Amino acid sequence: MKDIFTVEAQQRTDTGKGASRRLRHADLVPGVVYGAHKDPAMISMAHNQLVQRLEHEAFYSHILTLKIDGKSEQVILKDLQRHPARPIIMHADFLRVSAKEKLKTNVPLHFKGEEKSSGVKEGGVVSHLLTEVEVSCLPGDLPEYIEVDVSGLAIGDAVMLTEVVMPKGVELTALAQDDVTDVQVVSIHAPHVESEEAADEAAPDEAGAAEE
Repeated sequence: MKDIFTVEAQQRTDTGKGASRRLRHADLVPGVVYGAHKDPAMISMAHNQLVQRLEHEAFYSHILTLKIDGKSEQVILKDLQRHPARPIIMHADFLRVSAKEKLKTNVPLHFKGEEKSSGVKEGGVVSHLLTEVEVSCLPGDLPEYIEVDVSGLAIGDAVMLTEVVMPKGVELTALAQDDVTDVQVVSIHAPHVESEEAADEAAPDEAGAAEE
C-alpha cells in the first residue's frame, strides 16, 4: 500500500509548450514542485505510473514521497490537469510540506450509516451536497478522509458543515473565516413521485385535445 504514495520523478530543464509536448509524446507528464521556502523545481514523471497512483482515492489527500532523481521530498498533490477529451494527464503540481507548518488541502468525505437511517428506510433519497472539504492541519494530522454519520437522519433532516466531527488537530478552513455561512453537507428528502391521481386527471384533457 505504501508504494502508491511514492512517485518517481526526474528534474527537467526544458520549459515551454514545445518541451511539454515532447514529454507527453514520450509518455511522460510534466510537473512542478514548489513551497517550503525553496525554489520551484520542474519535473517529469512516467504517465502510466502516475495514472496507477491516481486510481487510489487516498493519493489525493495523503502525504506523498516524491523522489526526484533519487532524492526524496514530502509533498501533497496540489493540482492536476487532465486532457478534456482523452485519458491523459497533462500536468501535475506538488506542494512541499514541512512537519512544523500547517497546510491547506481538500479531503474527501465518506458517508456512513445511510442504510440505518430512518429516512432511507422510509424511502427517502440521500443527497450528497458536498463530497470534499478544505482542511488546515499539520502534515502529521492530515486524514485520508472525514466520516459523516447520517444514521440519525429522517426525511427532511440534514447534516450541516458545523456539525461535521473533525479529527484532532484538523480544522475546516470554511469555518475559520470571520463571516461564516453554514451549509448543508448531506440531506435526506422525500422522493419526487407524481401521484397516480394527477396522472388520471391529465389523461381526459389530453384525449379531448386530440379530438379537437
